[in-house]
Amino acid sequence: MLLECAYKTALPAGSALAVDREAFAQLITTRISNHPKIEVVRKEVTTLPDEPTIIASGPLTSPSLSNAIAALSGQEHLYFFDAIAPIVSLESINIEVAFRASRYGHGEQVEGDYINCPMNRDEYDAFVAALIGAERIKLESFEQELEQFFEGCLPVEILAGRGHESLAFGPMRPVGLTDPRTGRRPYAVVQLRQDNLAGTLFNMVGFQTNLKFPEQKRVFRMIPGLEKAEFVRYGQMHRNTFIDAPTLLCPTLQFRGRENLFFAGQITGVESYMGNIATGLLAGWNAARLLHGQAPFSLPPTTILGSLCHYVTHALVLLIFNR
Repeated sequence: MLLECAYKTALPAGSALAVDREAFAQLITTRISNHPKIEVVRKEVTTLPDEPTIIASGPLTSPSLSNAIAALSGQEHLYFFDAIAPIVSLESINIEVAFRASRYGHGEQVEGDYINCPMNRDEYDAFVAALIGAERIKLESFEQELEQFFEGCLPVEILAGRGHESLAFGPMRPVGLTDPRTGRRPYAVVQLRQDNLAGTLFNMVGFQTNLKFPEQKRVFRMIPGLEKAEFVRYGQMHRNTFIDAPTLLCPTLQFRGRENLFFAGQITGVESYMGNIATGLLAGWNAARLLHGQAPFSLPPTTILGSLCHYVTHALVLLIFNR
């Protein structure tokens, strides 16, 4: 069902499956609300029910429920910081400088699904210097003590601070792209991906940030092709709720110490639409088996879902082993 909804709201994104988030969410909501075996109750859950329950409240779990989970797990801090990238309007992009292309020519469109803003070495050096020196939104005092970021979604300024070439080998890598103006591969590239079905908005790929809004406008307008960019949404950082899954969960997604409580989705540390819905499916299967007096099961680590659940429930052990 999820893939069916995704394809109906898909956006051009080369070989990737990207969706119009609002249209996708609306379609999923409609399908769930109209399902004959699902009752949707729009009410905040502030405590953990005693009966068999699946907690799939996502990264923005409310403070009340977060406190209840923390009390059960004995862990005070259940979060990391995540960030979102800016969105610019298509009409404000300088197409005489930027060019359409997908890496290595992938994508159904001949001209490519992404808009690429190329940089030479001097432009890249100046941009990185400005980015590292730009003013950021300050965290609250209690947040500063516990500052931690999700490695898969680092603010671009944090990544730049790890090394001058970090961006050129990361979100700004130019491999597989040729600037039609020069006939050569640029030194670095900022890619823009379509963000809505109408094709009027474009997301700055990999440019999650916590810079102050005026600084985003100043620094990101240094990117060739975005000199007059209109920012429909500025990048922002927010706090995500998650649990220490390797310590708290079994591969069946049951909470250790309470067999009728399951966790699924991004709160377990899983990412992506498909990964989240798949863990919900496994938790649902096992909750149903428990209700029917059957033993919950875990999937073999040789399967995609089995390996995913094995990793999120064993990552700490792997980390210690690697050390």
